[in-house]
Amino acid sequence: MDFDQLEIFLEVARLSSFSRAAEKRFRTQPAISSQIRALEEEVGARLLDRSGGRVSLTAAGKLFFKYAEETIERRKTILTDIAETERVPRGEIVVGANEGTCLHILPEVFAQFKRDYPNVSVSIKRSDYAKILESILENAVDFGVVSLPVNDNRLEAQMIHRDHLVAITAPGHPLAHKKTVSVAEVATYPLVLPKRGHTRDALDELFYDHHVKPNLAMELDSSELLKRFVAAGVGVGFIARSNIEEDIRAKALVAITLADAQIRRDLALVFRKDKSLSRAARAFMDIALKLNNISPAAAPKRSK
Repeated sequence: MDFDQLEIFLEVARLSSFSRAAEKRFRTQPAISSQIRALEEEVGARLLDRSGGRVSLTAAGKLFFKYAEETIERRKTILTDIAETERVPRGEIVVGANEGTCLHILPEVFAQFKRDYPNVSVSIKRSDYAKILESILENAVDFGVVSLPVNDNRLEAQMIHRDHLVAITAPGHPLAHKKTVSVAEVATYPLVLPKRGHTRDALDELFYDHHVKPNLAMELDSSELLKRFVAAGVGVGFIARSNIEEDIRAKALVAITLADAQIRRDLALVFRKDKSLSRAARAFMDIALKLNNISPAAAPKRSK
């Protein structure tokens, strides 16, 4: 039994799928199945029920899951504690973030962090808002970067980036020449919106508050796809301003400020209240704050 087998078992159990676990671990499905069989042989009990279309934990598996999770977390704690005995941060940090944050906010932070602390291994788990918070609570990541607010009293949130939503259009769109536009005016045009998530919830609330019914053209689960379809002239979209700077410079998109509303999209580094951040994690936070010109005093911790 080794740590790799334990991590594979936890991944399969959490996802209830061998194939999805194989994708996340960058392995083939037969390789994942082989590791689980070897683990079950060593334990002497069947840990996963493979009957039907969904993988589930057996009674023995539920017990083993608890100990496997504690073992992985304990290993991480031991390595972190040892690394903390040195002045220079070492070890590993795992960050959860969505597509837009990974592409437009974190690269500069990670680049500076790796220049300052080359001995720290960095991994990114890309996911949506809800799954990032779930990963934080499960200790699958050290911290996540998500939009505020974070309404979970088990979590702490440190703002690291200020942002807001803007309307976006193709350069040839009728609204493209305007600097500002009302919510009601935008809603008269076909809209390209996120299928789900924090931003979609905020937009649905915005339309409701302004008593307008959005004219939906497309719903997409990728911010990059959304930008491409808007640039192609499918409709008007909404996105965080920081996610389109390059597109504006390339004249692929036009950003328009909403005249009668402002939707903040401030980003926060979120972690468990009961978790002590490692030296490496604290260093990452410091760099993120510095690069975005936010002082710790001006970046309140928020949880409800």
